[in-house]
Amino acid sequence: MNNLSKIRLLPARCALDLGDGSERGEYVKQGYILNSLGRLHRGINLMYCYYPYDRGWPERASIAHARDDVSFAWDYPYDDYFPYQGGISGRAVHFTDEIRMWQQGITPSYQPFEQMQEIRRFGQDVILTLTIDPNVDDYHLRQIALELSCFGRLMLRINHEATGNWFAFNKRCTYQEVADFFVHFHHIIKERAPHIKTILCIDGLENIEATRIDREDEFAEAVRVADIWSIDKYLALHWGWPYSIAEPGGTSHKRSAVADIYELTKKSYQRFVEINNGVAKPMLMSEFNADGDVTGAYEQAEMVREFLTLRMEDPDDWLNGITFYQFRDRGRLGLEIEDPSDPDLGIAQPVMNIYKEFLRNPYFSPSFADEGATLLPAKLRWGGSEDAEGVAINVLFAEDPVFCEITFEEELNLIIELNGRWFYKAPTAKTIDLMPAFYDNRLPQGGELSIRIFAPPADGMNPFEKKYRDEAFPANADWLVNTYTLLTKMPTLRLRYRPASE
Repeated sequence: MNNLSKIRLLPARCALDLGDGSERGEYVKQGYILNSLGRLHRGINLMYCYYPYDRGWPERASIAHARDDVSFAWDYPYDDYFPYQGGISGRAVHFTDEIRMWQQGITPSYQPFEQMQEIRRFGQDVILTLTIDPNVDDYHLRQIALELSCFGRLMLRINHEATGNWFAFNKRCTYQEVADFFVHFHHIIKERAPHIKTILCIDGLENIEATRIDREDEFAEAVRVADIWSIDKYLALHWGWPYSIAEPGGTSHKRSAVADIYELTKKSYQRFVEINNGVAKPMLMSEFNADGDVTGAYEQAEMVREFLTLRMEDPDDWLNGITFYQFRDRGRLGLEIEDPSDPDLGIAQPVMNIYKEFLRNPYFSPSFADEGATLLPAKLRWGGSEDAEGVAINVLFAEDPVFCEITFEEELNLIIELNGRWFYKAPTAKTIDLMPAFYDNRLPQGGELSIRIFAPPADGMNPFEKKYRDEAFPANADWLVNTYTLLTKMPTLRLRYRPASE
């Protein structure tokens, strides 16, 4: 190993994010996902709800209000997502006690905090989808902003699909009230956690001929205020799941032409720009897939391939990220189907191999910039999955290796990239087997490769300020976005081209 250099992690042309858990599936650990896919994502989307004034809270709606006559996924008093167990009322933890916990560096041991910590330990940003009762007072909103402030460049999707009629917040409030709540919560976030980006997710143009987005008058100010615009678009969807079966002639499912969905989403983005006085903002597809209930497993995979190919071939850089919904699903909206005999297991679908192809494609992959030679000790900065500074070690491979292991003396939390494959090293791990980097991408002629090393925060959090302050955080506070790790010792590499015994 030689030529230690400083490198910077940069965004992909179009990021790939991944949904992990929802009303249709449970959260899957990030190590399992990484080992299944071979690459980390820009962001992981979690789906939670917050209805603290409701009877039964904080139980999940389908448990607190279970009954036999349910015929639709959202036929409950509040949304059947995982309950957000922070805030003022999510757990019986007194506000001042909870602040003391944050001050002492102790994370409350309830969700979604443990999941958010794990996501960030693995070098990915958190996308938190939160449906929330618009009637909660500012005391709740400020506390949520405070709790989320420690998780770096988090993206907060507030009351998504807000122009629909199925979520509880839409049943309790007018569209104007829902839109006004988004704007109000956005401003509180900016006061208490200015580094967090808010996502407005609404329906766009209803058809190609339309010139105005759905509920445009009500949501125009929200479009102008939000940091990120978003649309949920499925190439095919069985919204009647699990209470109906998608069969020919049924009314609880729909399939669209892939090109139509692409064009409609792009035109919706263009209309958002017009509403925002010609100023562009990042645009996401926050839920994307083709439902295998409607298409079958093979056509599901091909439709996903067609859409991602359209994105790659489009010269206009208008779509900044696509969130695949989701990793494991109890229906057929996942890369895996949950094993009905064991919910801890998944059954990979054909779409997984298609998705892995695009996940490895340079168009959807983060890039690296070499910033010149450096020496130890090296200061590694983690600002997020699209902004980090690490080190690269150049290695000359004489031929395809049989053994390739890297060993660290220091107890550091690291993510490592080699030959397009990503690895995670927990602080307690010493030796990481890098051979999976060659299983699907062998080096028959040898060559020089870089082992790239970055250091996300070991506990998944940015250090909280020593004392709690009721005033707003300064927008330029470095601790809000950056953590630092010192690499003082060179790792060692065990590289062999022949078996230990022949």
